[in-house]
Amino acid sequence: MPAKTAASSEVLANRVLNRALLERQMLLGRVPVSVEDALERLVGMQAQAPDPPYLGLWTRLKGFRLEDLSTLIRGRKAVRIALMRSTLFLVTARDCLALRPVLDAALRDWALGVHARGLAGVDLDALAKAGRALAKEQPRTFHELGQLLGKRWPGADPSALGNMVRNLVPLVQVPPRGIWGEGGPAAHTTAEAWLGQPLSPEPSVDTMVLRYLAAFGPATARDVQHWCGLKRLGQVLDRLRPRLRTFRSEAGAELFDLPDAPRPDADVPAPVRLLPEFDNVLLSHADRARVISEERRKRVFTVNGIIRPTVLVDGMVRGMWKMDRSRGAATLLISPFEPLAAADRAALEKEAMALLRFAHADASDYDVRFGPPA
Repeated sequence: MPAKTAASSEVLANRVLNRALLERQMLLGRVPVSVEDALERLVGMQAQAPDPPYLGLWTRLKGFRLEDLSTLIRGRKAVRIALMRSTLFLVTARDCLALRPVLDAALRDWALGVHARGLAGVDLDALAKAGRALAKEQPRTFHELGQLLGKRWPGADPSALGNMVRNLVPLVQVPPRGIWGEGGPAAHTTAEAWLGQPLSPEPSVDTMVLRYLAAFGPATARDVQHWCGLKRLGQVLDRLRPRLRTFRSEAGAELFDLPDAPRPDADVPAPVRLLPEFDNVLLSHADRARVISEERRKRVFTVNGIIRPTVLVDGMVRGMWKMDRSRGAATLLISPFEPLAAADRAALEKEAMALLRFAHADASDYDVRFGPPA
């Protein structure tokens, strides 16, 4: 086992951590990279709802068009699949095949913790085999899987059967689910059948942790664990320590990072940004102080698991927003948490108008409104 290197005593202020996060998340300026490259730099995007990834890519990439992502999904180069924390993610086909095996045991354990009571007497290996065969035969919803599997296990809860297969077998959602402006049931088939390739035979938790640091670092072991749902990652970081740099947070926690990763100065300007619901920036650290205060987090994170769309001003969450469409007109309402400076208000109005025109290109009218400070 490699010897541990001495921990650095250099302290990184929250504002430095903020600028590092924004740079790596492509939020200090829109970047001219492909959607595939962006998805891999971000290690995927949370995708509980179909539309937020489109909005999240628009706010990060130069010249992003809706069809840039929808074409990847239809072409089987990007997929929606349960990954980190058993949450639905949009990832490239390459990352689906590489990341899913790393999370296999954690996904199985998570689902058991939720569905064990409804699976009494069910052999999980047999369930996985039967569920895989049904999903490979043709795309099916979890309800359909549960009903079909219930014929073999009539004493089990059909909902538990269908949802357990989701975590036992790598299932991807098939179009039109995930396509902007289109509906359809959330039907699933196996990743191998959809992509025509096997999952990685050599899953690497080390590689996944290094990629997390590239996208979200500097970060603590707790941060990495919070992001992916795996445990005991302190041991992994200790193993990787000779390849990393370490720092301290303002609170004294040890931070890990890639040696050559960007860590911009605290005074680097951060443009206003409109983040969609479920954005990675708010969900990938145990300690979110670098981007949102705890008081404001409680207002953005709802009790039923919805993460509301947020406004970034000078890199920090300063409010929320929502978009509506009525009688052909599109409206975006910004609800700040505090009074905004005139320059910030003007910049947000410009950004919001651009977002309206992107998301509702066929609208007859556009309007940006500001609510009173909440």
